[in-house]
Amino acid sequence: MLRFKERYEKEAIPGLKAQLALRSRMAVPRVEKVMVNTGFGRLAAAATGDEQKKIADGVVENLTMICGQKPVLTLAKKSIASFKLRKGMPVGAKVTLRGRRMEDFLDRLVGIALPRSRDFQGISPQGVDQNGNLTIGLKEQITFPEISPENVKKLFGLEAVIVTTAKNQAEGIALFKLLGFPFKNFEK
Repeated sequence: MLRFKERYEKEAIPGLKAQLALRSRMAVPRVEKVMVNTGFGRLAAAATGDEQKKIADGVVENLTMICGQKPVLTLAKKSIASFKLRKGMPVGAKVTLRGRRMEDFLDRLVGIALPRSRDFQGISPQGVDQNGNLTIGLKEQITFPEISPENVKKLFGLEAVIVTTAKNQAEGIALFKLLGFPFKNFEK
């Protein structure tokens, strides 16, 4: 199996140049960054102060193992009494990956995590927006091999947004297919 960078260099660039009729390899769309984020506000809202800290630490630890980079906690912007939410309370975590860490994450996402996720039948082409960026949601963090299910106290979902330099949805889908992303057979 080719690694992400090798597959991009050897398969995606020549394929996209021919498919999109581009002259320069610099005009070929590429993956710019991957943003991984999660929200744990529901888990933290029902907990006390010490339990909230433990939940936030557990989420940060799991995301650090998955991404190889420490995430930034996102805080509530205002208090909402009906959600038991206070201003400044940690409600999520996010990481932006670039370069080598991004390539390693995408290798594990496409090769291991997506096939291991429950009831996975492929990525919907509708997950690619009009700018050629792909958004993938995972229901559980334990689909990644770094996370041991026995040590997980709380399950949480996460979202990965893969940002590209594609100009439109068709270019984005073509790029992802050549990079080996498993798309559903979907007809509009």
